[in-house]
Amino acid sequence: MTMQECKNARMHGQIGVVKSVAVAIALAVVLHLAGAVAAQSSATPGVVEKITVHGRSLEGNLDGDSPDRTVFVYLPPSYKTDPNRRYPVVYLLHGYGLQAERWMTFARIEKGANQAMTATGTGERAREMILVNPDAYTIYDGSMYSSSVTTGDWETFIAADLIAYIDGHYRTIPNRTSRGLAGHSMGGYGTLRLGMKRSDVFSSLYPMSACCTLEGGEPSEALAAAEALKTREAVAALRYPNKSTLARAAAWSPNPKNPPFFVDLPVKDGVPQPAIQAKWLANSTLAMIDQYTASLKRLKALQFDVGTEDNLLGANQRLDALLTQAGVPHRFETYDGNHNNKVFERIETSVLPFFSKNLDFK
Repeated sequence: MTMQECKNARMHGQIGVVKSVAVAIALAVVLHLAGAVAAQSSATPGVVEKITVHGRSLEGNLDGDSPDRTVFVYLPPSYKTDPNRRYPVVYLLHGYGLQAERWMTFARIEKGANQAMTATGTGERAREMILVNPDAYTIYDGSMYSSSVTTGDWETFIAADLIAYIDGHYRTIPNRTSRGLAGHSMGGYGTLRLGMKRSDVFSSLYPMSACCTLEGGEPSEALAAAEALKTREAVAALRYPNKSTLARAAAWSPNPKNPPFFVDLPVKDGVPQPAIQAKWLANSTLAMIDQYTASLKRLKALQFDVGTEDNLLGANQRLDALLTQAGVPHRFETYDGNHNNKVFERIETSVLPFFSKNLDFK
């Protein structure tokens, strides 16, 4: 063999080695990716149970709504396989016009929780917790999570009846430090309202796009339309969101001596009613902050957010400013989105990680 032939042979040998190494590396990468995909696909998901919880505090409400409420309970991946383990609980409150079942699909609660708790989503991994989603739908399309002889005592239902049932039937950590509250829109309002009033029950809050920060009244056309209604059948025939005036009146200005709706409206026969308007204002979160500043300061953590294209942006910015003025520790975020289009994403990537950091897990 000539000198040149030897050089060529050595060169071909080196190329062969390089090719072999490249193939081995490529194969290792493929196997790694396949393993990662397999690990993700085999990640054990959580499960959802649909239950009914009787609310003693809702009995006898003048609206005639059932005190037996549908509740969807998300149990995390290890709940069925680790019978000695106990979990924190986050109560998630749906918005106006939704029932709990629609909330579960609209916000994709099960999918978001599974992705967050198995690290198969786009955000940071969340620790495992139980998620409780009660149905607060009423004849007026929403309870406002308030206490009223007309709608029932929803504050006590959420903060006492429901919690007692969940703690009695599931392996929870039954302490306020292991109990969080979150919700969207009307549910964001309910989160703030209940969180202010019941900081002895909940330690961490995450309202999303909270409504009803300053309720001084209603547009005249909405009030006129509500005042024109004379029968419950006429109310039942209304489409969303045309019952919202009556929903707020039932929650904030009930009147058991004023059938058939047992409410007072802020305007009567076209004349403003200052006493009724004052009741609505008193139930607004901005008006409540000074009264409940000490309670808010007792919270371990408070965070809220709103989309930059949401018509509630300004209201939530004012909420942020007033909490800051009151010296209440909190975090406020805005994001690129409207009122509804990022709810699923925010629950998975922001809400659940927030509770992972701030609830006690033992």
